[in-house]
Amino acid sequence: MQRLDGGAPIPPQLANGIVALGNFDGFHLGHQAVVARAIAWAKAEGRPALVATFDPHPVRHFRPDTAPFRLTTLDQRERLFADAGADAMVVFHFDGDLAALTAEQFIADRLERNLRIGGVVTGEDFTFGHAKSGTVHTLASRGPAHGFRAETVGAVAFDGETVSSTRIRDALRTGDMATATRLLTRAFAIEGVVQHGDKVGRTIGYPTANIDMGNYLRPAYGIYAVTGRLEDGRVLKGAANLGIRPSFDPPKELLEPHFFDVSEDLYGQTIEVALIDYLRPEAKFDSLDALITQMDADCARARAILGL
Repeated sequence: MQRLDGGAPIPPQLANGIVALGNFDGFHLGHQAVVARAIAWAKAEGRPALVATFDPHPVRHFRPDTAPFRLTTLDQRERLFADAGADAMVVFHFDGDLAALTAEQFIADRLERNLRIGGVVTGEDFTFGHAKSGTVHTLASRGPAHGFRAETVGAVAFDGETVSSTRIRDALRTGDMATATRLLTRAFAIEGVVQHGDKVGRTIGYPTANIDMGNYLRPAYGIYAVTGRLEDGRVLKGAANLGIRPSFDPPKELLEPHFFDVSEDLYGQTIEVALIDYLRPEAKFDSLDALITQMDADCARARAILGL
């Protein structure tokens, strides 16, 4: 799986490919349908299959003060695209220069000249170019003049509603992990480097692998049953606090997973923590003993949920 810069010419062996084009943040059921169509088309014609995404998200460029909302990092998307069967991921760096391109310029400069595409697949609501002037109809009508065909995949519905990143974000913010997991087809996961904390957890028998939330969407603060995937592929199970730790001063926002029956040093490792189930909101306790009693109950419940 190669990661390519959408602002540079594509390697010759990946030219004339079929490109799935979109933001694909979250890579949910709707995104998967677009990418699956591009890969099927590519395989049918013996062409490379590519997935093109934008980073940072256009919203971050136009409204930099927007609260964190990302569902995936580029690294996570790269793995998801590879698992789906893509040959390469193309990243369009979204900056002022890209935002200023007209729809025709984007087609001519990025799709034809740099990517040298043979076909493009998008969702039906995809827009591009300055002031969102380009639509799927633009791609379909202008494509032949630039050497490619365009196809569109309709919206995917689940439980009578369209699958969307907005719907997933709403579910995560309310702790509805079941809905988020169904729409994503996997548990929402936060990836980061384990950092040193104040090590209070060690003193009470609950050491944690602290991870900064970065630009991820903030799900409901509280306690979760979680799994953690290490760099070597091992999967750990545990319980995590996500929030500001109201029982400790000063408040500090962290994801703090405690993995069951793990004694090794995880500091400095990159770990992906999947939020499996929401157990309860954060709470402030009057004493350390009361906190430990609740943590014992939380971990017992998480163990049951995770099949331990």
